[in-house]
Amino acid sequence: APLGISGFLLPPQSVDRASFKMTLILGYTVFLLLMNDLLPVTGNNLPLINVFFSLCLALMVASLLETILITNIVCGSHDLPPLPKWLRILVLKYLYAFTLLVTDVLAIHDWFMFGQVIDRVLFIMYSLFIVVSLSTIMVLWLYSYSLDKRS
Repeated sequence: APLGISGFLLPPQSVDRASFKMTLILGYTVFLLLMNDLLPVTGNNLPLINVFFSLCLALMVASLLETILITNIVCGSHDLPPLPKWLRILVLKYLYAFTLLVTDVLAIHDWFMFGQVIDRVLFIMYSLFIVVSLSTIMVLWLYSYSLDKRS
């Protein structure tokens, strides 16, 4: 999943971005197949590392779906109707200020800007989700480790 963050550095209108993320998912799937043979089988408890690997795969797939959506909005914006006023206000006024984009809003087509802002918001959410989930798994691991030491 941390490598999946690097896909957000590619421009959203680039086809290479989706290809990069698909390649990451394919490589990660092969990695999971190899790890399946290496991880020990435990009793009734699901190992936390398996939860983490599954979470990372889910995040990578969600990131690919986000890329497909944003590429469709950014590249196909000339075929879309004008951006609704409520969506323009919500995204281009409030979310734009939250993501600190540096381009001039008035100089760019609304749908293109919409795609850029949503892409940045999803990148921030993706990054925060990785940090929170990794922290949670580490806390759970340390807690289970301390319980094992006591017994």
